Amino acid sequence: MKGLKHWRQDILAALVVALVSVPLSLGIALASGAPPICGLTSEVVAGLVFSFLGGAYVTIGGPAAGLAPILFTAITSLGKGDMTLGYHLVVGIILMTGLIQLVLTYFKAAKFSQIFPSAAIHGLLAAIGCLLFAKQIPNFIGSKFHAHEFFSIMAETPSELVHHLQTNVFSIGIICLLLLFQLSSPQLRGGILRYIPPQLVVVAVGIILAQLYHLDSSYLVQMPANPLEHGIISPDFHALFADISLIPKIVVFVLALTFIDGTESLATIQAVDRIDPFHRKSSPDRTLFAMGISNICSSLIGGLTIIPGIIKSTTCIVSGGRTAWVNFYNALFLVLFILCAGGLIKMIPIAALAAVLMHIGYKLAGLHKWRSMSNLGSAQLLVFFVTIVVTLMSDLLVGIGAGMVTKCLVLIWYEFKSLGASSGVNPITRLFNVIKVLFKSPLEKSEIKDGVAHVYFSGPIDCFNSLKVRSLLDSLSKNTEKLVLHFSQSVNLVDHSMNVYFDTMREDWKREGKTIEFDGLNDFKACSPDPTSLKYRTI
Repeated sequence: MKGLKHWRQDILAALVVALVSVPLSLGIALASGAPPICGLTSEVVAGLVFSFLGGAYVTIGGPAAGLAPILFTAITSLGKGDMTLGYHLVVGIILMTGLIQLVLTYFKAAKFSQIFPSAAIHGLLAAIGCLLFAKQIPNFIGSKFHAHEFFSIMAETPSELVHHLQTNVFSIGIICLLLLFQLSSPQLRGGILRYIPPQLVVVAVGIILAQLYHLDSSYLVQMPANPLEHGIISPDFHALFADISLIPKIVVFVLALTFIDGTESLATIQAVDRIDPFHRKSSPDRTLFAMGISNICSSLIGGLTIIPGIIKSTTCIVSGGRTAWVNFYNALFLVLFILCAGGLIKMIPIAALAAVLMHIGYKLAGLHKWRSMSNLGSAQLLVFFVTIVVTLMSDLLVGIGAGMVTKCLVLIWYEFKSLGASSGVNPITRLFNVIKVLFKSPLEKSEIKDGVAHVYFSGPIDCFNSLKVRSLLDSLSKNTEKLVLHFSQSVNLVDHSMNVYFDTMREDWKREGKTIEFDGLNDFKACSPDPTSLKYRTI
């Protein structure tokens, strides 16, 4: 096969990826409320499927930290406190999620992820980061909390720190977390250190500390003596549908997993494409198909949900990985680790894995994310903030819905601001017309003159009406060497999501030696100095 010609580079990269995958997969399984072995088995499944069907080049699939809070909630809710029963039910939900993803692939639904506002998606991921961080606090301090929701966990933490803090566990957690921040610093990632996974170093330090402290086995990773015999968990469909009262919850969890799995995966492959040294483009629909197959196969052996991972994918690129075969070799290395290094895995302290997950949570929701949103202007910061707060107070689907509504209100505000006062027009009618135009395709016409493609816009260009715009421009990028985008006087705004798309498009065209011009875009006022911030026309 064509990709096998890079097998030397891919095998070496896969070894590094596998060393990163072990602590990440174990930690994600623990955060999900699942047996740790399930994190590794699902990573193996993802490796075997993505290497053949992935639709991406250097993207590594596996269990996702971002989905851990949803899975934990589903397990505790469906199992009604029985985590073992809950997990047997949830793997059935994962299978249904995979089936839905296959149906969505058939209808080429991956493109619909583009209608979700960028700030809302970042807000959703930040909320997941907050949940991930909070839910690891019990493991970090060695105490069992009564609370399971974000605000209640944070409220219970001071009391647990005073009355139930396990000093040895907490010290391991603190040392590992501080070390992880230090090793992840860009100033230290040069030279040979860029090839040494910080997560692996942290886990090794955690093992040494656990041995020095003679840490009780209850604070260490639990692994079955025979992974092939006791590490496989089958879905319990009879119990899943025996209680009719569970059906509304099942529907919500399937929708939540499908939505988060899909949007985060497609955002991840786009991010990985940007750092691919060979500038290759992934196929969103094929990636969605691979995720569907992976989730079905993973659920049948009791694995977690599958998603492309940014940490492992970045590790793959830094380590010299060239093709999707890194996934396959990663799976082989993990099987070897499971069969031959089970005793070593059982020496890993849970607090060290909690530190790894808390670090991921910080990367999703830390101050740098807030600064980034603030630099885009108050409008994007508002969408980001509302999405986070509503998600933490309710759930992920309600949170993304609140973010989209907030984004719509922001666009209405700027559209009114651009139009100015209009006498003799009913305010309700005017509002209705503004809302309608935000969801109507802004394309007026397109034509090719003397080998130059011209595209004319006649209305606001935003995430909600961008599908036809993106489809047309993507097709033109394959068939022309020069493109001119014309923004007429009736175009009153270009939102952040579309400016990000235009900015990426400009870079791609420049790299390929092609020309793209923006006629009239300089007439707009930007919400901030950032070139991708929302732009609107002033009267």
